[in-house]
Amino acid sequence: MTEQEAIITQLDEKITKLISLHEELKIGNNRLIGEKDELNKVISLKDNEIVGLHNKYEQLKLAKGLVSGSEDVHSTKLKVNKMMREIDRCVALLNK
Repeated sequence: MTEQEAIITQLDEKITKLISLHEELKIGNNRLIGEKDELNKVISLKDNEIVGLHNKYEQLKLAKGLVSGSEDVHSTKLKVNKMMREIDRCVALLNK
């Protein structure tokens, strides 16, 4: 075998290794993309859960303010007035 043939054989082996590594990396990349998509779904679900819990917390604060009567009567009245204004705006939009 001549020196040129040996170089070509080595080059062919290296190219084969590179192709194999490339395929492995593509598979790994696709797996990571799938994991990222799943994690984004989990984040979205958790964000929705946080919004729901925040709304529930605000409702509980309002209910507590209405029940307690003595504490923060003024802030509770302000919240109720704000809610009424929002309801009025919604009704006005629906009537258009």
